[in-house]
Amino acid sequence: MRTLADPTRRAVFERIVRSQTISVADLTKDSGVSQSAVSQHLRSLKAAGLVIDRPQGRNVFYQAEPKGLAPLFDWMSHYGIFWRERFVNLGALLKEIEHE
Repeated sequence: MRTLADPTRRAVFERIVRSQTISVADLTKDSGVSQSAVSQHLRSLKAAGLVIDRPQGRNVFYQAEPKGLAPLFDWMSHYGIFWRERFVNLGALLKEIEHE
């Protein structure tokens, strides 16, 4: 979660997710961030297991690693019960209000 807490890093990750594979140059283009800053964010994302890289000639291509989100998904799934109960209660309240 700490890795994705940074808004710029999260934006880089989201661009990677939307692309099958993307190069550092393409990530830097139109991002408003320097290539060295993008590379720094990519190192953090890679260290967290959220992306994998593939060197090809002078370029490095990145793609999202779905397994990297597993700990976050597992943590959030514990709260699914909390939200389901709240939505059931909200549904009952709305029906009650509707019949008044």
